[in-house]
Amino acid sequence: MTDEHDHADAHDEDDHDGEHAHGSDEGRETFSHDPIGHAEARAGMTVGELADEYGNGGVGAANVHEAVSVTEAMFDDDVTVFFGLAGAMVPTGMRRIVADLIRDGYIDALVTTGANLTHDSIEAIGGKHHHGSVTAEGKTEREHDETLRDEGVDRIYNVYLPQEFFATFESHLREEVFPPLEAEGVVPIQRLTEELGRANAAVNEREDIAEGPGIAAAAYENDVPIYCPAIQDSVLGLQAWMYSQTSDFSLDALADMTALTDIAYDAEEAGAFVVGGGVPKNFTLQTMLVTPGAYDYAVQLTMDPKQTGGLSGATLEEARSWGKLEKDARNVSVYGDATISLPLVIAAARERLEN
Repeated sequence: MTDEHDHADAHDEDDHDGEHAHGSDEGRETFSHDPIGHAEARAGMTVGELADEYGNGGVGAANVHEAVSVTEAMFDDDVTVFFGLAGAMVPTGMRRIVADLIRDGYIDALVTTGANLTHDSIEAIGGKHHHGSVTAEGKTEREHDETLRDEGVDRIYNVYLPQEFFATFESHLREEVFPPLEAEGVVPIQRLTEELGRANAAVNEREDIAEGPGIAAAAYENDVPIYCPAIQDSVLGLQAWMYSQTSDFSLDALADMTALTDIAYDAEEAGAFVVGGGVPKNFTLQTMLVTPGAYDYAVQLTMDPKQTGGLSGATLEEARSWGKLEKDARNVSVYGDATISLPLVIAAARERLEN
């Protein structure tokens, strides 16, 4: 009798424990009943539908899904969008994506590198980047690059650029871009990027170049300013310096800060879409430090880890501590190769906005 009673008590206790373990989630402040789903990938689905499926998953998939949502909100007509573009995005085939965003009114100010503008111009006037390889069969990477050096080919990971296109670019600058600026003397860097866009568009049309006129041309034609705060760190900057040695032409490195800050100051709402890190990222984000507001939206596509303490890997949450983002800003970072994430995020956001 006693054994049965003890067994019954034990059974009741087990039931109570089970109810506690598997019952209501009331009182769990950190738990929200939002179970992970399982993404579907099927033939014929659109990129927007794929992005929706990413929302069922966790880790990076969830971040991509959120990036699409924040980008969709950021691309609203009432939001002033600052677009930061670092890294080798033009030579790796991302040029048209950015040019189309400018032409279609999604970007209000572009901050980029002299390198991207250099490669953009090379394509605009008839040059091309080519698929290549990191190494060659039977050779070490160093031996492969020594061969490329002898053959006059520059390598950007698995992309090749024949060096003769830099000579064509130099002639383009000296014949089409710098002379109109020489009469103006010392000019803002943005004035140079504007003239570069004008010249790229003109030569592209005159020479009937198969490739489109590109990013700088789109910005010129649509009155979107391009800021290039580290222009010296590029072939474009080197050529500008060389031309300044024998002419009255020169660049004012501080002048652009006034114009960019004015755009930020006048924005009712502001968004930052940042591809990569470095100077374009910081120059884009720091603009808000001298305005009454901060960014309301921010998306970052990066491969850099936060643990180094460097700006390129710094999280957008860290930027909030500086006052670059509003406390209630919608922001997300996507970690991975931006040549993979940029087309996906932009295509999905545009699908939602335009369909």
